[in-house]
Amino acid sequence: MTSPPAAANSNLDPSDPYARAAQTFPRLEPDVAKRVAAYGHEEVVPKGTMLFERGQRSVDFFLLLEGSIEILGGIGDCEPDLVTVHHAGEFTGELDLFNDRQVLVSGRACEECRVVRVKPTDFRRLVAAEPDIGEIVMRAFILRRVGLIQHAQGGVVLIGPGHDGDTLRLQRFLIRNGYPLRLLDTDENPDAGGFLKCFELSHDELPVVIASADAVLRNPSTPALADALGLSEEIDPDVVFDVAVVGAGPAGLAAAVYSASEGLRTVVIEGLAPGGQAGTSSKIENYLGFPTGISGEALAGRAQVQAQKFGARLAISRSVSGIEGDGSPFRLRLEDDRCVQARTVVIATGARYRKLRVPDYERFEGQGIHYAATAMEAQLCGPEEVVVVGAGNSAGQAAVFLARTSRHVHILCRKGGLAETMSDYLVQRIGSSPRITLHPWTEITALSGDECLREVTWSNRETGESETRPVANIFVMIGAEPNTDWLNGCVELDAKGFVRTGHAEDAIRSPYATSRDGIFAVGDVRSGSVKRVASGVGEGSVVVQAIHRYLHPNLG
Repeated sequence: MTSPPAAANSNLDPSDPYARAAQTFPRLEPDVAKRVAAYGHEEVVPKGTMLFERGQRSVDFFLLLEGSIEILGGIGDCEPDLVTVHHAGEFTGELDLFNDRQVLVSGRACEECRVVRVKPTDFRRLVAAEPDIGEIVMRAFILRRVGLIQHAQGGVVLIGPGHDGDTLRLQRFLIRNGYPLRLLDTDENPDAGGFLKCFELSHDELPVVIASADAVLRNPSTPALADALGLSEEIDPDVVFDVAVVGAGPAGLAAAVYSASEGLRTVVIEGLAPGGQAGTSSKIENYLGFPTGISGEALAGRAQVQAQKFGARLAISRSVSGIEGDGSPFRLRLEDDRCVQARTVVIATGARYRKLRVPDYERFEGQGIHYAATAMEAQLCGPEEVVVVGAGNSAGQAAVFLARTSRHVHILCRKGGLAETMSDYLVQRIGSSPRITLHPWTEITALSGDECLREVTWSNRETGESETRPVANIFVMIGAEPNTDWLNGCVELDAKGFVRTGHAEDAIRSPYATSRDGIFAVGDVRSGSVKRVASGVGEGSVVVQAIHRYLHPNLG
């Protein structure tokens, strides 16, 4: 098998998917290829034929029998670069074949080729009906997307000051949605000036996203960016889904996987990106089955693909503003006034981090104040001192992660210690790290800076002593508030705004049923839930039983 161009580089990181050609670009054995061919039809395509082009939706899957197909990437308006060349026995495609988003790469016949063309509906049938083939395809597609991201192929160029709040907002959205990008920091990257001149851009227009010569987006909103890049999926307002899951955190994604895998027509609606709060975690080490840990982003990405494999639709970048109707069906009104219809609704909108009550706090949000500690934020901090505010597992995970690259991590805790609210393995790790200092009974009292945060002052509530440090990045993880404002009295909430559950009729018998028949709540948004990834996943999987009973009450 001919290796992709990147794999020929002897200096390639062994973890790079392009160095794992046998898995990323596998060649199917003749008997396996014959089984794939049964789901499509054979045809001959002339040299130079574009089999699919970047920006198209619902493209076909191609198994190459004879000849060669080149896959072209590129980023922004750059000249397309060669990602790989497929030969006989290999197949085209990556993760966007599991959804209706715009594809990131183009495929062109290098010579006259004999191929098996498989239409999107037949491709999904193939993956479901042939699990061994589906495993090969799924692994290859995931690795190919990782390769595109690592090598910045098939994506966009983001130009702007690296520490600017809007630059970070756009960068975070693209990263969390698995979209390749190249960041040109105008404060540090000398290449940025050339791009600005080429596209006749001024600094006051930054940040900008360059998708092509005809698509230069000047500080777009998140929904506008998603629409321009084809990340948004069009949902037919006349289609009635069996299940609409609102929120794509662990609980919501689990509900989607189990609903779709059991034959229920499922849609997931998410305002930002899959993963919820868990998606921003640098590493989750106590999740069953991952002894070395897994990042929240990776876990969410796998769950998203898993849900789509079973046929769930995923609508990104549009939040739900309200629920209308009596359940026959419910009408979910989106922020842009579009509507999604469903016979049942699963509320899985989770919770958001609380904010500190400190002067100038809003001024530095996105300009030094963060609610997630991932590789992106760690790179922003560099070898500097950072502050983590909080005493729960999220705060502990952030501190341990940031201590790997930061000069020192200060944990500010309003109470006398961490043992009551943090898992013991994190408490022990923090206590033994020379690069982490715990400050009990301490809270931030002042923030200062120019465009960005530069100094932080904290005070000990017991002694009254204050200290000011040159800190440009703080991570606030001080508990959560439920994301239930959009419900507008639709279901009963507790005094703190979490959704009350357990009000179902005897026919449903579910602890996840709300005060409204046909509407359920799972995960962190549910009153009395355990705020852990594993429990959210468990609730999301179990609620499907109650959904079946509601939809088919005569089946018992």
